[in-house]
Amino acid sequence: MLDSTLQATYDQVLQRNPGEPVFHQAVREVFESLEVIQDRHPEYQDHGILTRLCEPERQIIFRVPWVDDHGVVQVNRGFRVEYNSALGPYKGGLRFHPSVNLGIVKFLGFEQIFKNSLTGLPIGGGKGGSDFDPHGRSDGEVMRFCQSFMTELHRHIGEYTDVPAGDIGVGAREIGYLFGQYKRLTNRYEAGVLTGKGLDWGGSLVRKEATGYGAAIFADEMLKARGSSVEGRRVAVSGSGNVALYAIEKVHQLGGVAVTASDSSGCVVDEQGIDLALLQQIKEVERGRIHEYAERREGARFVEGGSVWDVPVDIALPSATQNELDADAARTLVKNGLLAVSEGANMPCTPEAVTVFREAGIAFGPGKAANAGGVATSALEMQQNASRDAWSFEYTEERLTQIMKNIHSTCLETADEVGRPGDYVVGANVAGFRKVADAMIAFGVI
Repeated sequence: MLDSTLQATYDQVLQRNPGEPVFHQAVREVFESLEVIQDRHPEYQDHGILTRLCEPERQIIFRVPWVDDHGVVQVNRGFRVEYNSALGPYKGGLRFHPSVNLGIVKFLGFEQIFKNSLTGLPIGGGKGGSDFDPHGRSDGEVMRFCQSFMTELHRHIGEYTDVPAGDIGVGAREIGYLFGQYKRLTNRYEAGVLTGKGLDWGGSLVRKEATGYGAAIFADEMLKARGSSVEGRRVAVSGSGNVALYAIEKVHQLGGVAVTASDSSGCVVDEQGIDLALLQQIKEVERGRIHEYAERREGARFVEGGSVWDVPVDIALPSATQNELDADAARTLVKNGLLAVSEGANMPCTPEAVTVFREAGIAFGPGKAANAGGVATSALEMQQNASRDAWSFEYTEERLTQIMKNIHSTCLETADEVGRPGDYVVGANVAGFRKVADAMIAFGVI
């Protein structure tokens, strides 16, 4: 149970935001961590910080009409939640997926506030997207949808206002179409308005690798704090999108062996270690399904409808989507000798799963810390755009690695400070919250 003050605020969140369970889940997870600082910081209550923080500064919902290749008019719904700008312009990705609704976007935006705060970079929190599904659509259809989406969104974004990036369903192709329409409508080459751009027109090296790299680096830092490392460890990675692919790559670079990948049809298990080049060919170039990997890789097996969490491993990197790893899966992982979990996706572990991991003493890196590498590198892309500069892969990766190490240290030190040593959930939530809350107090009631 939450204490009376936090419970009253949480009850208000439930009342004002009905039918948004993942948003409720994200808020409660943060509130549970903040109990440890309630008495130390009465000023947060005096200034109504929690009440203000749970209400987005701006929520934009709009119609996105477009015409498919058969000449049929289609209508989707677009969203942008500009959640909190206390630390800088709103920053957060766009997700194109049939599951997208306002509650999903609010949950992602709320998480983004604290994630962005932890990077130490001057960026606020926001998120957006649409229930449009780019899977199976032609380039022409994706282009027409993106142009229609940006026709409305362009009124609300800018390099000093709100800077979207990619997320699930939004890669370099979609960002290109979105940026092209923004440029067309505004008559400005404002490179800093979107991140995740192509390298030839303002993008940053390491951006596509950053979230997956960061999750693997965070896992390595957690294990190092316990006298171990990723080297020589078996790793389960879920998903086969951008985050999963580059988490696998960084695991291998760190000397570990990633043995799984998955999509909505099932999972593959490759005891030799996932062949990254083959997986990239199937998923990024051919846009194929995960079973094709097993068909083309000797020794690999495909488990239709299977779970990567049934495979005995030392480290788990859930990198697909929210609430993909439940309590039963967590208990299976712990039983099989798990040492660490680093969330590559946003809130991929259910609250019950997190409880299992924490009670078992597993090193658990929550997404707002462990997967902050993507948005951190987006902010580095903004820096390069602002200075009309382009950094090398090595320099940018060095910056990313240092940011992830700093986030790990911040979480660990904050957990120690508030009497919860080794608790990365509390450390991440408290550290991220305090920075935002202090800025909100400085600005007055706005």
